[in-house]
Amino acid sequence: MTPSKTVNPITSSNTLKSTLTGALAAVLLATPALAEATTLRIAHVWPGGSLIDRELFQAWAESVEEASDGRLQVQIFPGATLTGADSAYQGVVNGIADIGATAQGYNAGRFPLTQVVELPGVSASSRQGSCILQSLYDQGHFEEEYSDTRPLFMFTTGPGYLHTKERLIETPADLEGLRLRRPTPVVGDMFTRLGAQAVGMPAPEVFTSMQRGVVDGLSFNWEGMKTFRLNELASYHTEVPLYDLSLFATMNQRTYDSLPDDLQQVIDDHSGMEWSLRAAEVYDELIRQGRQDAEEAGHEFLVIEDALDHTDWGPVLQETIDRYLEEIGEEGRTVYEAATALQAECPD
Repeated sequence: MTPSKTVNPITSSNTLKSTLTGALAAVLLATPALAEATTLRIAHVWPGGSLIDRELFQAWAESVEEASDGRLQVQIFPGATLTGADSAYQGVVNGIADIGATAQGYNAGRFPLTQVVELPGVSASSRQGSCILQSLYDQGHFEEEYSDTRPLFMFTTGPGYLHTKERLIETPADLEGLRLRRPTPVVGDMFTRLGAQAVGMPAPEVFTSMQRGVVDGLSFNWEGMKTFRLNELASYHTEVPLYDLSLFATMNQRTYDSLPDDLQQVIDDHSGMEWSLRAAEVYDELIRQGRQDAEEAGHEFLVIEDALDHTDWGPVLQETIDRYLEEIGEEGRTVYEAATALQAECPD
């Protein structure tokens, strides 16, 4: 008979602990991404589940996570749920969000040189406007306006036109007496000069205001007409380019500086012109869909060709340009000239 072995419980326990410790160490060494993951919080103003949320910000997040092997995780707060539309930039400065995205125009007076690209006639599409805007930033024309954050990419909405409930606007004189939602103070000033009442309100409030007769129409791009269902109320569309709207995604500088070099490179690789144009691709698709919706509904259109040279609209638009450039000074005129020069390099 083989004698039975006596097991020392202390030795057995130590052996088990050693085995478990070694296994745990092996797991941790094999999965450094889990141990080192950093979460970036993105706050943006577009509705959750919208095309912009899905095809731009969620796509950016997924690409960053993949490129970093999971060491960067991205949490998205859409619909101004983490920071308001007008506080998104300051929220990034203060570290409430690691990355924020909104319109420069929600920050009154903070980005006057950037907003030169919003002037009539600078761009004919989101692609062209985004290319011009990103190029101007890359060339250093208004870097100082973002000195307290680290911009990732900039883009524009494409031209904003006139949309009304009751009748087609054919000439500037037709605006007199109308109550119109203004998209920017510059367009609001234009409306006032033409005898209209310029009404300021956030875009999500326009539908209800038009239903109730608070406003007779508005100036908006085709993306906004689709996103906020305004084609259901406005049946007349005058395609005269009154403005474009500039937008940005920017990062907290301290958050960026805290990342190791290789993760900073991941962020750098997800910045600049490539992502500016990806944003523009999403916007131009929404612009196409918005106009198509109006066409299929049988709406009435008036397209103003070569608006800056148009007999009726040209002088009004030129005065709008001149008044803004005079207000912000000679540096603004330099940016405007650079922007128009980029039109050939940035086709629509």
